Amino acid sequence: MASQVIYGKQPVAEAERGRRRVHRVWRAPDTSGEELERICGSPDHQGVVAEVDPYPYVGAGELLLKENVLLVALDQVQDPRNLGAVARSAEASGAGGLVVPERRAAEVTAVACKASAGAVEHLPIAHVRNLADWLAEAKQAGFWIWGADASASQAPWDVDLTGPTVLVLGGEGKGIRPRVSSACDGLVALPQRGRTASLNVSAAAAALLFEAVRQR
Repeated sequence: MASQVIYGKQPVAEAERGRRRVHRVWRAPDTSGEELERICGSPDHQGVVAEVDPYPYVGAGELLLKENVLLVALDQVQDPRNLGAVARSAEASGAGGLVVPERRAAEVTAVACKASAGAVEHLPIAHVRNLADWLAEAKQAGFWIWGADASASQAPWDVDLTGPTVLVLGGEGKGIRPRVSSACDGLVALPQRGRTASLNVSAAAAALLFEAVRQR
């Protein structure tokens, strides 16, 4: 497989101590800003660009073998910045992994890596062919599945997030698909007092993750 180019001080620093091999690093001022932008295709390189191995996705089944673990599943989140931001919160909260569908969903690109501040280099991320089927497997493995839905009547602090748990969040604007929602044990919503319609998926993920941390 072809190598990948990533950029940004923190993403490159985390890649250098993460799971994938770093082939080459370009840094300013040895390399001009214009050349760095040409290499990575973005002006947001912060003076550091690296060529690394392709992203090492893990097997989704591996995540279910961990004891008492907290996992996050994203249902067709398509913005790589949102994927990266969720990964950053998941890694910071000590979650054991992140699951994303193979189709109609963002992948771990350079943009996602930058948005995660390099957290994707340490957080196990898995691809699944069918998210609802994987959630059924997780349930059989003893996990409780909680989906985030703005219309739900329960708040996250009204349910038990202390055991093996999967938090499921839906894509931008559409939320969780019906089949994925039906695979959940229950739905929770973050109470809102403002006028905006809903939280960004990454903000909602952060709130849910750290409520689980609080309970644990």
